[in-house]
Amino acid sequence: MDAVIAAGGKGTRLGELTREIPKCLIEVAGRPLLSLQLEELSRSGIRKVWLLTGHLGEQVEGYVRNNEQPVEVEIIREEAPLGTGGGLASLAGRIEEPFVFLYGDLVLSLDLGRMRAFHDRSGAEVTMLGHPSSHPGDSDLILEGEGGRVLGISRKSRERGAWLRNLGNAGLYILPPDLPASIERDARRDFEKEVLPPYIETGSAFVYRTTEYVKDMGTPERLAEAGEAIGTGAAEARRLSNRQRAIFLDRDGTINEFVGLVSRPEQLRLIKGAAAAIRRINRSSYLCFVVSNQPAAARNLCDLADIETINRKMETLLGEEGAFIDDIRFCPHHPDKGYPEENPALKIECGCRKPKPGMLLELAERYNIDLGESYLIGDTSVDVMTAANAGTRSILVASGMKEEIPKFDARPGLRAADLGEAVGAILDERPVALS
Repeated sequence: MDAVIAAGGKGTRLGELTREIPKCLIEVAGRPLLSLQLEELSRSGIRKVWLLTGHLGEQVEGYVRNNEQPVEVEIIREEAPLGTGGGLASLAGRIEEPFVFLYGDLVLSLDLGRMRAFHDRSGAEVTMLGHPSSHPGDSDLILEGEGGRVLGISRKSRERGAWLRNLGNAGLYILPPDLPASIERDARRDFEKEVLPPYIETGSAFVYRTTEYVKDMGTPERLAEAGEAIGTGAAEARRLSNRQRAIFLDRDGTINEFVGLVSRPEQLRLIKGAAAAIRRINRSSYLCFVVSNQPAAARNLCDLADIETINRKMETLLGEEGAFIDDIRFCPHHPDKGYPEENPALKIECGCRKPKPGMLLELAERYNIDLGESYLIGDTSVDVMTAANAGTRSILVASGMKEEIPKFDARPGLRAADLGEAVGAILDERPVALS
């Protein structure tokens, strides 16, 4: 593929740093951001990069001309600001295959091959890169439908009036080669507001969810964070071509208060300290997933859409405290049949209902997780048995069901009072004796 970098912005949020230096040449971990971007794109097999420049573009041209680059680079200078999307019109007829489009303030460590495979498999015209955000109230959130189809974008707002999945728009896309020809030449266009919507409206835009490192460095605080992530190797470790470690979490009784089967959003309340514990995971080298049995729909206490809404509330509440879940899996099934009020379609034997390991195995495949180096934290013997069946380690917390008669004779590797103590045992590297 080719790639296009929109590098013409002024970077006003960086203040004095971009007064005399274009944003894409600001140093991150001792190197110009553009150098890091070109290297990353080259690693993913990008053959040519088109740079759309504007503000202080002569410096960008000088940098490219005077330094050896890992890919072929061609620069197109905007004579007047064309917004985030207008410059794409200059590529009409010059690109023949799907191409990558990204903003010039992104620091990334990303296996683009996985994203391209999803793009081809889904039949998308446009694929957006999505990931959970530590600041969802200050992020555009992607509304995702079945199979990853994009239903819309909720613009950044701390008062959205609805529970939403924490799936932020990362600012990186795979676009069709005929898109540039659809944009009027020399016209200022906002990519998200004017260029992207027709693809969402026709159902041809999809979102590829990843846990990899893709962050904008558009503020001094984020620039410092990105520099640390690059410098320490944390960003590189997140590439899904590398084996990952994860902490899997049960939901009810581990993250939110145990009140029996949760069938309505108002029943979900976070356990005190749960968000802080998950925030610690987010800042560590572990990914964080929720794997939960949710048979309320099978019992006809609610439907699948209600369970999704409840999970969205959990994500929203966590996001308000700067914490996020990398991905969620839940099992809506229940094997016991014969009740008049049941939903027969969900009263089935399955491979995903804990203690079967299906949810963990699916996530391990999707995110290249080493289960032997991972943990499952939950409040029942079902969770402990699930960990054993998946070949991962277990920690049993006392914050949930407090069952008197365990369903399974399975010993946890460790017992903890709550999620905070369990996460502390892992991240502070206290020894965990496996059963």
